Amino acid sequence: MRLINPDAIHQTVISAINYITYHPDPELTPILERALQNEDQEIPRDVIRTILDNHRLSPEIRIPLCQDTGTTVVFAELGCAVQLEEPLEISISRAVAAAQRALPLRASMVSDPLFSRTNTLDNSPAIVHLKIVEGDRLKLIIGQKGGGAENMSFLRMFNPTVGMDELIDYIAQAVVAAGSRPCPPLILGIGIGGNFETAPLLAKRALFEPLGRAHPNPKYQDVERRILEKVNAEGCGVQGFGGKNTVLAVHILEAPCHIASLPLAVNVECHAHRHIELEVSRETD
Repeated sequence: MRLINPDAIHQTVISAINYITYHPDPELTPILERALQNEDQEIPRDVIRTILDNHRLSPEIRIPLCQDTGTTVVFAELGCAVQLEEPLEISISRAVAAAQRALPLRASMVSDPLFSRTNTLDNSPAIVHLKIVEGDRLKLIIGQKGGGAENMSFLRMFNPTVGMDELIDYIAQAVVAAGSRPCPPLILGIGIGGNFETAPLLAKRALFEPLGRAHPNPKYQDVERRILEKVNAEGCGVQGFGGKNTVLAVHILEAPCHIASLPLAVNVECHAHRHIELEVSRETD
């Protein structure tokens, strides 16, 4: 068994938050530059240029990419030959709180969702999704998910007889109806299959796929392409100002499902696409 020091997890998470607060996905800049080249309306072009300037300036002047420093979301892959000294959620949430105080970041989490809505004042707790895998490694995929885009995400339980055109039209209409609220241009993570709770989880995880990658299955790859083209043809555009670039990328993840069901979830992500993948390496001495 490999014993991982909680301080190693703590430092890894702090370093990750320190990085993604000021740096978007490195693949995002070239995609935005291509969007700028393809855009023929001046107001959307000006917005894209401003976004690119923001991406360049944020790490230089140490101002977060977005004032909404978001919910910290972590997908953890824990090897079955790893032993931890404290629950992983505790280690990660302690690190989130420490990073919030040190940077500092806007405090965005409340302890009770319905009644007191008291701010925790330190961005904790994190939302942690744990998967047990083979091996003796701990991999963390860490993202900051803003509230505006998250609020525009959606889930629907379709009948399995639904046609592909209807499915694509439903996604496109819902994304376009959101208008400027999720801060387009967007990345769409789409989960298809599983059941009521796993489809949204697939959609969230799909956001952290390599940006702009094509699905390995040509049939799903075609659906990704059709969704991208359909949404962008509707003309909502960057920040709702029109143009060709409402969505920059569409990623689908799928899972087996019940014969009577076809769950579909769409997790919407804004252009401040902040995430990183790291391995926790230091062991207990």
